[in-house]
Amino acid sequence: MEYTNFIDPQMLILIPVLLTIGKFIKSSERIGNKYIPSLLGLTGIVLGSLWTIKINGGLINISIIVSGTIQGILCSGAAVYANQVWKHSKE
Repeated sequence: MEYTNFIDPQMLILIPVLLTIGKFIKSSERIGNKYIPSLLGLTGIVLGSLWTIKINGGLINISIIVSGTIQGILCSGAAVYANQVWKHSKE
C-alpha cells in the first residue's frame, strides 16, 4: 500500500512546510515542546483546507473542507512522525 492512497500527492508539500514551522516553534522559548504537535495539527488543518479550496477553484463546500481537514491531519502526522524518526535515529 502506497502513501498516495491516503495523502493526495498535491498535499505532500505540506509535510516539509509543517516541519519547518515546527522548527521555528521549537526555537521559540515561549511555546513548550508538548504543544508543538497540537499546533502543527491545527496549522495542517488550516493549510490543508485552504489548499483544497484553492485546487478546487475556490469552491467551498463541506466535502472540500472535510477533505482538506483530513489531508491536513495526515500531513501534520507525517511531519511529526518524520521529526521523531529523525530525532531518534541520531541517538
